[in-house]
Amino acid sequence: MSIKLIRYSPWLVHFNTGACNGCDIEVLAALTPHYDPERFGIRLAPSIRHGDILIVTGAITKKAAARLKRLYDQMPSPKFVVAVGACAYDGGVFKDSYALRKGAKDVVPVDVYIPGCPPRPEAILHGIVKLLQKIEKLDEVKSR
Repeated sequence: MSIKLIRYSPWLVHFNTGACNGCDIEVLAALTPHYDPERFGIRLAPSIRHGDILIVTGAITKKAAARLKRLYDQMPSPKFVVAVGACAYDGGVFKDSYALRKGAKDVVPVDVYIPGCPPRPEAILHGIVKLLQKIEKLDEVKSR
């Protein structure tokens, strides 16, 4: 699949690593008609094999890291990752725990970070739109 198609109709896959669910609630709120993500072409994918953008929420435990890597590997290329919240960035309030990795970037390549604990739905949509703009620039560079 080309990057151009992802730019116009990105399908999201949401993966929660098992944290407090604050970020999960905000991600799901951002996908409701109230915020209208479909104006950007954003839809929730029915399967990991249909997803273009993987949204990761929660602290990355050592057990969840293996599942996250497996899900990332099952996605078709080109694929992008968005880390939502402080826990997905570096573990958040749990960052010095023995059971955690150093964030999603320690397991998969992260393209966009959305800060907050939890971030607001507007911030999540803003981060995804920034990723779409980044994809657009990649497409322009590739087409030259």
